[in-house]
Amino acid sequence: MPALPRPAVGPGSRYTARAATTRPRPSRHTDVAALSRILTARDLWLTRMLHEHRVLTTHQIASLAFTSLRSAQRRLRTLHQHAVLDSFRPLTQTGSAPEHYTLGPAGAAVLAAHTGCDPADLGWRPTHTGRIAYSPSLGHDIGVNELLTHLAAHSRTTPRATLSLWLSERSCARRWGDIVRPDAYAHWHDGDQLLPFFLEYDTGSQPLARVEAKLAGYAAFATSANARPALLIHTRTTSRDQAIRRRLAAPARDLGLYIATSSADFTTSNPWGPWWSPLDPGNTRRTTLIRLADRWTRLGPASDLEPTDADTTVTLPVPPLPPMPKADV
Repeated sequence: MPALPRPAVGPGSRYTARAATTRPRPSRHTDVAALSRILTARDLWLTRMLHEHRVLTTHQIASLAFTSLRSAQRRLRTLHQHAVLDSFRPLTQTGSAPEHYTLGPAGAAVLAAHTGCDPADLGWRPTHTGRIAYSPSLGHDIGVNELLTHLAAHSRTTPRATLSLWLSERSCARRWGDIVRPDAYAHWHDGDQLLPFFLEYDTGSQPLARVEAKLAGYAAFATSANARPALLIHTRTTSRDQAIRRRLAAPARDLGLYIATSSADFTTSNPWGPWWSPLDPGNTRRTTLIRLADRWTRLGPASDLEPTDADTTVTLPVPPLPPMPKADV
């Protein structure tokens, strides 16, 4: 993919798609059938993850699927060379950003072959990586994926704690978009306890009135679907967290919603920890995710999660962790 020009002003001015200018690869991409000789089960899982969640950084992929950052970088370079993946590196004010990976042309072709459709039917276009690199929501999307990645990766070292389900914003919209459009939906297990939750990842760009307006949709969902997941609202700063809590306390109580908030000041690397403050009258002491499940006894998972005849491989939920046979390292 050729390097893309960077706009002088506007949302795209912050990012530049580095593309493959420093990683030359053949002008003709590897034949999809030939890729069957080199692609592992983990590689195929990664193509599905990137189709589902659009963009993941090197560190996020490494924590989910590899034993070390170096082994991840080595494999990702190989997949990039074969055009299974594309990549770019955003500009930053200081230092350098990690490599950001997206689904490449060969990866889209492989995924399409698995489902018997065309790459265009997946929503993939030759401009796919450029659109993501220049998207004003890139920081938001990476933030959502970072938080859920920490939860999924924690499962690798703590078998009792498991992120068993992780749906992207797009998958949520496909299932429930006429009522709610969360940034993610997930199931967090700790032993026999389950916390089903919607995630709203707040970057501070929306006025508080718009954040409050979303609550009516979540209340309608609880009524129409006869299900009551928790709503977790994650903000950038403690001050924004407090402003949201003051604004939402009364409507949350009136609508009967289970809401907890936290901010990046706390949940930098272990969001399962005691960083979530319930938006309940009385005790608002910060607690862990699973203790929220203990506290909210009427919680229930969302509906429309069972496979249907209309589902294909790419519309079914992607396991948050890949298959990991011993030879696949």
